[in-house]
Amino acid sequence: MSDLPLEELQRRLAGWGFKPSHAARLLRSFYAGAGQIAWAELKVPGGLRERVEGEYGAGGAQVVARQVAADETTKLLLRLTDGKTIEAVMMPDHREDRVAGCISSQVGCAMACDFCATAQSGFERNLSAGEMLEQFLHLRHEARAVGRRLQTVVFMGMGEPLLNLANVLEAIRRMASNGLGGLGGRQITVSTVGIVPGIEALADARLGVNLAISLHAPDDATRARLLPAGRRFGVEEIMAAADRFQAKNNDRPMSVQYCLLQGVNDSPEQARQLAALLEHRRMHVNLLHYNPTGTSLSGRTFAAPSPEVAEAFIAELRSRRVVTHFRRPRGRDIDAACGQLRQRMQTS
Repeated sequence: MSDLPLEELQRRLAGWGFKPSHAARLLRSFYAGAGQIAWAELKVPGGLRERVEGEYGAGGAQVVARQVAADETTKLLLRLTDGKTIEAVMMPDHREDRVAGCISSQVGCAMACDFCATAQSGFERNLSAGEMLEQFLHLRHEARAVGRRLQTVVFMGMGEPLLNLANVLEAIRRMASNGLGGLGGRQITVSTVGIVPGIEALADARLGVNLAISLHAPDDATRARLLPAGRRFGVEEIMAAADRFQAKNNDRPMSVQYCLLQGVNDSPEQARQLAALLEHRRMHVNLLHYNPTGTSLSGRTFAAPSPEVAEAFIAELRSRRVVTHFRRPRGRDIDAACGQLRQRMQTS
């Protein structure tokens, strides 16, 4: 049922001879039950349960591998109905009753970011809105199993969300809907390497979601080596699109993702360039700890900088009044980097 919009389920119920008004109640129960309808709590006409379960009871994404880190980060490998696999991650919040979820938008990825494990498998296909919602429901179930609530979701797993925008927007609408997922737009973040037309379209959708820019370098030359997509859209062009997104979304602060890589993008001069880029912008920097992914597509082996170099980088940013912090490293003991678990399972 995850791929069914309300209107489509209403049409199908009517075609089966049932009142379309049952559709909203069924979907609310499906979402509230993390993918399971609480039939005992619903008053529905005879035959409806059998028809729904006969049509939609089987199938959907299934958990084929599950890893739990010492910090309680939980990574799921999900097998889709066509046999392809994707990852979804649950990350505990600083509050003991909450978790954040990280969702994939594609099977594989075409961006070929040189330090990313997902890039090594290439792009296979887009996910449907329902396949993204199934990740959301699996993560909601995982959260409830440990007495927590799925509080926020970020589209930062496998794939580039803005290259699958129509399905991402539909998934967001259902996740955010009060009658379905119930998250609200402010609790959802879409992360992009900087697909400018996609940023514009996301802004025009006016869903009230947050935007994160995976920048990783303050200059075009370094960025293009790390992220081939950077050759199409320059840093200034991406930031200008981000400015327009903010202007259409109540000028809410945005985040810039920046993964520090030893000898590549971690110098004091690059910190100063990044600070100059963000001057007069309401953006904060999330500095990411690199999780090693082995030999890259270009044959390089990346590494995280030393603690001293990393601290010097963040100190340079803060001295120039850039709001910045290190994102807490998650699940280093369980193939935490995006695509690592899928890659290991495919080669084992």
